[in-house]
Amino acid sequence: MDAVFRALADPTRRGLLDELFREDGQTLGALGGRLPMTRFGVMKHLKQLEEAGLVVTRRRGREKLHFLNPVPIRLVHDRWVSKYAEPWAAALSGLKHRLEKRMEKVFEIYIKTTPERLWKAITDGEMRSKYNFGVRVSSDWKPGSRFEMGHPNAPGLLGEGEILEVDRPRRLVQSMRALWSEDVKKEGTSRVTWEIEPVGDSCRLTVTHDQLREGANSELYGGWPMILSGLKTLLETGETIDTPGSLRYSGAESAA
Repeated sequence: MDAVFRALADPTRRGLLDELFREDGQTLGALGGRLPMTRFGVMKHLKQLEEAGLVVTRRRGREKLHFLNPVPIRLVHDRWVSKYAEPWAAALSGLKHRLEKRMEKVFEIYIKTTPERLWKAITDGEMRSKYNFGVRVSSDWKPGSRFEMGHPNAPGLLGEGEILEVDRPRRLVQSMRALWSEDVKKEGTSRVTWEIEPVGDSCRLTVTHDQLREGANSELYGGWPMILSGLKTLLETGETIDTPGSLRYSGAESAA
């Protein structure tokens, strides 16, 4: 948490995050062109944001693209904000998700666990429901197999797709078609990639949600910070946390 607070304390670094919020997946040159400083200065600030986990980079051919990673900010929210101002934070979080329109979203989090235990938490329906808003997943997790998402309070499936690639316990790729509302059904099929990398006694989990339509409905990807925050809490403490998403599905009403 200290690294996140230090990174956010500088107005230039906050400005870089604002630029990535406005347009995700930018190169160093594109970001530097919008700030009154040298390329080297921008590199130093981006490096500190990467070390805090607030920015994630991906190679696309010869270019290095920078993506905003909102997961650490969500963790700060869960630890410091929610107990004081959850209704306000939830409203602002919803506004953020409505404003974001990206073709690709990248989320990264470090969890103190083993790759095998993390893999189970991703693929086991019972464990998944504890941090995924009560939604259960089902599949035999073999390439070409069907993937389904459901909730006891929902009249039908909440999502479906196909398992595209399996490299247990390191990499899982799946297609995903959201079904929980008519609006998200119109968005068609996107893709979710889970990548697990051991780092000492922990794992770095990177979730990439791509093949999204430009300007896609933010409900498709806006819940990832809450899901990953809940996953980290469950594996490290055995406890669950309330989020706007989990509270939405906690009543007797339909999940749709």
